[in-house]
Amino acid sequence: MDLKAKLRHVADFPKAGIDFIDITTVLQDHNALRQSIEEMMRLTREMGEFDLIVGPESRGFIFGTPLAYALDKGFVPIRKSGKLPYKTKRIEYELEYGTDVLEIHEDAIKPGQRVVVVDDLLATGGTIQSNIRLVEKLGGIVAGLVFFIELSELNGRSKLEGYKVSTVVKI
Repeated sequence: MDLKAKLRHVADFPKAGIDFIDITTVLQDHNALRQSIEEMMRLTREMGEFDLIVGPESRGFIFGTPLAYALDKGFVPIRKSGKLPYKTKRIEYELEYGTDVLEIHEDAIKPGQRVVVVDDLLATGGTIQSNIRLVEKLGGIVAGLVFFIELSELNGRSKLEGYKVSTVVKI
């Protein structure tokens, strides 16, 4: 199945000039969803030995949790500020229109644990860099990064030199 053809493009969302890639059309089709998870599972296995899957809010949860289950690993969420109930480590990062804050529980990753970060989209690379910094702040080792979609023209991969990066669909 051509997963790229299953994606819906929504013009000018969330603001003018943005071509939003909507994955709900993949998620609602059980065959497309199954193929997406299976392809991401194959890519995740190729990252070598690892202990945990980390997924950023919110679409990283959608892909990361079933991968963790299928691969018999734990899952660690990275959330926006104020959403986690226990003590956290946080990082502020730049967006094209301001700043945002991400948090992870301070005991979510033990020093030396190898993790694979899973998310739906690699665009400019800024958000995933923040995820990497949070993992490394806790002493974790990023074994790899797995994305469902990569927007190649935005060249986010260039900000991730030194890390293994894999994607299912390139646009």
